Amino acid sequence: MIAAELIRRLGTFAPAQPWRRRVFALDAWPTIVEALAATPAIELLAMWADTAQVHVLLHDPGLPEIMPLSVPVQEGRYPSLAGARPLAAWFERMIRDLWGHVAEEGPALLPWLDHGHFPSSHNLAPRPTPAAGAPEPYEFHVPDAEGITQFPFGPVRGLVETAGQLRLTCQGDRVIQAEALLGYTHKGILNLVRGKSPRAAARFAARLAGEATVAHSIAFARAAEAAIGTEAPPRAAALRAVMAEIERIAIHCADLRAICAAAGAPVPEARFAWHREAICQATLAAFGHRLMMDQVIPGGVAADIAPEGLAAVLGAVGALRAELPELAGMCAGRLAARLAGIGVVPAGLAAFVALGGPAGRASGRGFDARRVPGYPPYAGVAVPTAPDGDAAARLRLRLTEIEIACAALPAMLAGLPDGPASVGQPLGSGEGFGVAEGARGDCWCWLRLDNGLISAAFLADPGWRAWATIEAILPGAALSDVALIIRSIGTGNSGVDL
Repeated sequence: MIAAELIRRLGTFAPAQPWRRRVFALDAWPTIVEALAATPAIELLAMWADTAQVHVLLHDPGLPEIMPLSVPVQEGRYPSLAGARPLAAWFERMIRDLWGHVAEEGPALLPWLDHGHFPSSHNLAPRPTPAAGAPEPYEFHVPDAEGITQFPFGPVRGLVETAGQLRLTCQGDRVIQAEALLGYTHKGILNLVRGKSPRAAARFAARLAGEATVAHSIAFARAAEAAIGTEAPPRAAALRAVMAEIERIAIHCADLRAICAAAGAPVPEARFAWHREAICQATLAAFGHRLMMDQVIPGGVAADIAPEGLAAVLGAVGALRAELPELAGMCAGRLAARLAGIGVVPAGLAAFVALGGPAGRASGRGFDARRVPGYPPYAGVAVPTAPDGDAAARLRLRLTEIEIACAALPAMLAGLPDGPASVGQPLGSGEGFGVAEGARGDCWCWLRLDNGLISAAFLADPGWRAWATIEAILPGAALSDVALIIRSIGTGNSGVDL
């Protein structure tokens, strides 16, 4: 590929593990941007910054290869990537709000996280500036067309949902434009972890997104381990995988429940909710927390599985697997017909925005971080895909992934290797990347350690790419289908809000 060849030829290496980071001079970066524009197959996974550089994480599916790139920031500015990858505009808005770096020759950057209520601006900059006060109200784009009606959803909807705003512009009952504004649940995770040891900061990674507590914790732990060149012991890696598969089942059940609720299918809705609750109670018995929060730590896991929890997990998983054929039958009738043909994500779009999880695999993108780049103890993971790309395909894939995880868990629990559940981590300096496959897609983490303390960090949630997909596919949809489409994609706000 043109871009991959230029990246290898022009970049100089900076120390990072397990993938070396390539740093480019400012005058070489436009060449890279042009090459990426000519090579759409290379996927943008994440984009972030530190005080001196902007970083990009790319994936070359043709090799396959994970490619971290960096470009320096000069006088608070850096060249925009949005011309080659429109998804980059979302990250560039976040970078400006947190670090104050401005993307040159990019689209006009509206606020993303900073809605004018931060006590200071650019909180991750070396010298945060005093808050400028409340800005002008956010201006959603209004198309110049006849018969326009705008429907604001959020940021507070009167339901138990994460705060976020979606502005739909419609002609009649058809959506012609969708624009999301998030950031309402910004927690300051990237600031909170700085100056802490990875062990102390792990609790913040676990709280980035409730639907990916285990996945983000694994990505964070693996980044911390990579930075100093250590590995979790085999038993810890196996227990992490057990927790990740339990989380996958629980979140798929929650997403299926939400889809059924939006489609008016009360019986499967109630059954998926019941099974999700049973799994949460089993994980409470097994790991001491319903969401397995704070169980994955750098160096292993915080505690081994409780003896009584083993039977609880096997019982909950076995009950779900026994009822799964009946639940699949309930979903195959009117519910599948209601979902068929709506919210279609074309294969090209899924690849271009690197859409992950069941939503991406339902459009033929077979990426799964357990397989590529892979991490212990996974080997030979089955990754089902579908070509249809609609909401019905996403529903079927979730059912299939539940079946695969339910079938794998008893063998994983029976085959837990002997040995310690954690090992101590030495103090050290370094830079590491980590990844884990969550229920809704791949979760990434980058850490820089200085004498055992975190000097910079970033955690990339799959929600960045899911929200970009939602904005892209809602135009043309019926207003009555919007809730179903969003729930079938499956995205939360908290992971994007940082």
